[in-house]
Amino acid sequence: MTGLLDEHPRLGVERVLRELHIASSTYYRWRRAEKEPCERRRRDVELTERIKEIHAESGGNYGSPRVHAVLKREGVHVGRKRAERLMREADIADVSPRRKGFTRRDPKATPAPDLVERDFTAPAPNRLWVTDLTMIPTGEGPLWLSAIRDAFSRRVVAWETSARADADLVLTTLEYALASREAEPGKLVHHADHGCQYTSIKLTTRLVRAGVQASMGSVGDSFDNALAENLWMLIKTECVRGRVFATRAEANLALFEYIDGFYNSRRIQERLGFLSPIEFEEKHYAEQTTADPTNLNTRQPSLTS
Repeated sequence: MTGLLDEHPRLGVERVLRELHIASSTYYRWRRAEKEPCERRRRDVELTERIKEIHAESGGNYGSPRVHAVLKREGVHVGRKRAERLMREADIADVSPRRKGFTRRDPKATPAPDLVERDFTAPAPNRLWVTDLTMIPTGEGPLWLSAIRDAFSRRVVAWETSARADADLVLTTLEYALASREAEPGKLVHHADHGCQYTSIKLTTRLVRAGVQASMGSVGDSFDNALAENLWMLIKTECVRGRVFATRAEANLALFEYIDGFYNSRRIQERLGFLSPIEFEEKHYAEQTTADPTNLNTRQPSLTS
């Protein structure tokens, strides 16, 4: 009806209302609603703008659960279904993963026993580290990424890249991890697959010297190193996909921005109570200090990887 009057203003409002048996108060309420959207509609617009910002700040990686968690952390009271609806209406979605990988095994090497058996949980930091290699394509050729992830907080405790996927790459990654974390000899398990880099004399000797127990899953089963595979899924989906790196240095910078600038410090995870890995570790150490205030020698590991 409002459209009719807009197109034919000469008809006169009161005359049309009488013919249609519509109260003038109803008509003017409709008009006010058009000019001044209701509070819920205004709130939806505000929420959608903040949702877009959160999604952009995550690099386009957050879906509705994490977006809702960020809103909740900011003190914004909104239901998860409403957040999902607003994201759907704004055509906002997270990116979906693709899986791909391979392992080169040395048939002459003797693998370590499987001390994990697919239980990727730990009671504290530096009790279980998982590690693996993956390849990032660049215009200069492959860039190999080696990373170590702590099962307790899911934090990437160390990572390194190289043009070659050799034992030196994984050994350098381990050295960085040992230097930046306070791993107690005899209490840390280092879990990998059967790749020849992880069965090398260089790496196994260093693990023994550091008092770290070596562990390996079965052959050809990604579930036996699922926590490492999950990290590759995140990096390939949230950092690499859709990007073309002209040089290895360009890819290396993107990995640094993602792992150190976003994943460890800001990427919240549902399994961590919607905290980032660093926040989860800080919470753990704060609780330990509160539970044992007399332990003045308690030290936290460096917050840089």
